[in-house]
Amino acid sequence: MGARRLAVAALAVASVVALAGCSSDPLAEQYREGSGKGYIAGDGTISEYPADERGEPVAFAGTSIEGDEIDSAELLGEVAVVNFWYAGCAPCRAEAPMLQEVFEQFDGNGAAFVGVNVRDQAATAASFEETFGITYPSIVDANDGAVQYAFAGDVPPAAVPTTLVLDAEGRVAARILGQLKDASILETIVGDLVDEAATA
Repeated sequence: MGARRLAVAALAVASVVALAGCSSDPLAEQYREGSGKGYIAGDGTISEYPADERGEPVAFAGTSIEGDEIDSAELLGEVAVVNFWYAGCAPCRAEAPMLQEVFEQFDGNGAAFVGVNVRDQAATAASFEETFGITYPSIVDANDGAVQYAFAGDVPPAAVPTTLVLDAEGRVAARILGQLKDASILETIVGDLVDEAATA
């Protein structure tokens, strides 16, 4: 009987520890608060991975808002910025001009940008692009989620926006979980990876 009480006590302690761990997760907290804002944003955490810790290249493909086919194989040899977004997401709207700014700086200079719209149909996504002056392509991924699935290990479900930066080999080299706070952050990450590719 004593052993059984001990086991129950141990289970209770483990449950408290597990719940404490969950409560420190900003994504879990936002889900539980039930604010109805329609998205779960990351906290802006930036993760960068050294070349020997980047894992395998990520292959993805899809159809752009304009109806063009986009395949990650065409991006190899360049640094690729992949931004997950949708039109009703307030942080996505806030960061859109910064993404466009960095795109314009690196377009034709070693880096490509691809958006991945996770929720909208093409017409809604196109309206967003027009409003915010976005000129790089975005894949419409709302119907089958194929691109989200390809990056499932790197993009937490419902954590929008998330920006991934792939090295010239197509491996995830950096991740910004949540809204990009300043264009200079992404500019530095992309610039370092373009330099890395040039010296490889």
